[in-house]
Amino acid sequence: MTKLMIAPLSVALLLVLSACNKQEAVSETAAVAPQASAETADEAVASGFDINSLPVSTATLGDFPYISLPAGYKANGQPETKTFARFPFWVQGSEYWVEGKFHLVNIHSDSASSAPGYAQLEVERSIEGLVKQMGGVQVGEGKIPAEVSGQWGEEIKLGMIMGLGDVYNKPVKTWAVRRPEGNIWVQLVQDSAQGWLTIGQEKGFEQTAQLLSASALKQQMDADGKVALQVNFATDKTDVLPESLPQIEQVATLLNDNPDLQLAIHGHTDSSGDAAYNQKLSEGRAQAVMKLLLAKGIADSRLSAQGFGDSQPVADNATEAGKAKNRRVELVKR
Repeated sequence: MTKLMIAPLSVALLLVLSACNKQEAVSETAAVAPQASAETADEAVASGFDINSLPVSTATLGDFPYISLPAGYKANGQPETKTFARFPFWVQGSEYWVEGKFHLVNIHSDSASSAPGYAQLEVERSIEGLVKQMGGVQVGEGKIPAEVSGQWGEEIKLGMIMGLGDVYNKPVKTWAVRRPEGNIWVQLVQDSAQGWLTIGQEKGFEQTAQLLSASALKQQMDADGKVALQVNFATDKTDVLPESLPQIEQVATLLNDNPDLQLAIHGHTDSSGDAAYNQKLSEGRAQAVMKLLLAKGIADSRLSAQGFGDSQPVADNATEAGKAKNRRVELVKR
């Protein structure tokens, strides 16, 4: 008998812009992202599916991600949990974008057990049974068309590879659990040898970056020669989110108050995705910050932008807290 289990999943981890130096060509609004929540809401509505049509689950649950693998199966690697991201679940023949936290796992048979090998039906029935015990229902099934998956950015194709697996060739099954504290989504992809599982729970974005005033920036710059900014960008893009514009304004104030100060803007990423992608993303984000400063009247001769990808971490990329610290923009005195 399949039981609802509260142990966290063990999860497998498999897994931009050219320089602009002409101040007169800069448009401040071009580097600012629209509100992501509104964009995601529009995408969800476009699918025609309404989560509110499902019954509300009142089942007693443990801690996220709520589900453990059945006996005879294991996760192929180390866990990866994303504290805030978005994912396109396949629901009733359309994409349904969900923002929140996610847990991804590549499922293999456990050779150390007496299990004969990977059995797709066993894994599917086990996951489905647990979701039903959680109060959930199936909301989608089928192969995602290439014209749909082809539109995904590297945020999904690389950043969510552990949950996507061979989604380009294999069908998916999707379940949803309507919960007052945040709806839960489960998607399973399988072939004859392995499976890929994505578990997501909806939640809003939580602002964790703190505004550093121009005077605080100056103090750190004088002491260390550089300062790290937690600038929020649109996911998988170089657009600075509106909530980070006040921080950019403080950098402009710093430069206006200190006319001899020249800054190198360095972009850094965490280790999600491959090195080439991270390098390109970090360069684009550094350029985006520079463009905003140029648009505020700072002379281009006082600024430069460079990306370093994931080559200079300041914290452990094995944890979400460490990744958050590594995703940064540094201002370095020239």
